[in-house]
Amino acid sequence: MTFVYLLILAALFGWLGLLRYRRRSFLLRAVPKNFDPVRYGLAPSASLDPRKAGPTLLEDDADERDAVIEAAFKGDWKPAAVYAEGAGQDHDERWSRIQLLQQLADRTPQWLDAWLLAQPNNGDALSAHASLLVHQAWAARGSGYANQLSAQNKAAFKQMLPEAYKAAQRASLAAPEHPGPWVVMITAARGLNTEHDEFQKLWTQLVARAPHHYDGHWQALQYWCAKWHGSRELMLRFATAVVDSAPPGSPLAAIYLHALDELVERSNRVNGTELAHVTSWSADARATLLRAARSLDQVAEDDGRVQRLRHKLAFYLCNARHYDAALEQFRRLGPWCGAEPWTTHANIITTFERARATAALRATAKPA
Repeated sequence: MTFVYLLILAALFGWLGLLRYRRRSFLLRAVPKNFDPVRYGLAPSASLDPRKAGPTLLEDDADERDAVIEAAFKGDWKPAAVYAEGAGQDHDERWSRIQLLQQLADRTPQWLDAWLLAQPNNGDALSAHASLLVHQAWAARGSGYANQLSAQNKAAFKQMLPEAYKAAQRASLAAPEHPGPWVVMITAARGLNTEHDEFQKLWTQLVARAPHHYDGHWQALQYWCAKWHGSRELMLRFATAVVDSAPPGSPLAAIYLHALDELVERSNRVNGTELAHVTSWSADARATLLRAARSLDQVAEDDGRVQRLRHKLAFYLCNARHYDAALEQFRRLGPWCGAEPWTTHANIITTFERARATAALRATAKPA
């Protein structure tokens, strides 16, 4: 009897301890007045800058990109063709350039029309056109969940998507080695309510051409999330597999951070003073986040994507109570705080300061 009684007491205190753990906020309510960030290797509070996510990066192709933009507004497609081709077999870079061309064509389509007329079988021109059509379809749909859309917007979306899909198919025939058209196809497939088996066939074609295509994986994540054709479990399974397959130096593991964003969007809302957050962390989820952090730490600092990703990573590491790992990210962020999730708040600096103070004060590392 005594043994059973002790077991009951142990279980009770363990349960109460769990309650205390869950009730304790993952962030401090306020930054202590005596908090000195410099002692923890952080940038001084007076230097915090909410205008940018990080320092300005030198872009090797800036002059060429400006020339492409200027030429396009004059109706000249030839610099755009050279620019797209210049990416070679770097599929992420080529897609980034195609996205720039798509944005230009959305504002002034004449140069793309002229390119397609002059070179009707050019894979880059056809990819830019297909990307333009799928973006225009999504713009016609509007943002928000399905039950928030007007019947007119839904109808326009459904009418425009098949043409975007067909355009991507034509592009894939013109450039069979390029993954870009398949990115458009899986994007359109989400809106066309493509069944899982058929989507998987498209996905297989994409990763056969580019196993680590960042935007392709982001689009697939959207398909597998609960608001489209998957579930929380399917989305997290996909995102976890991406973390474990990300090659050294690639930012691909950040797909897991985007999956966490989906969880936050679906189950929590930013309510003014408190950051929306993931409310439940399993041991596996916390371990996956640490693996994602280690992977992202291998990404070159001059990768244009890593600055904003590091802000998300620092926040989620705090949320998961990996305070030592979060502190290291805040050290690497320096004074820059002009990125999500901090920018979703009226007082960006205060929100950022509270998060990094939490990491510093709750980390096991002692201040200098």
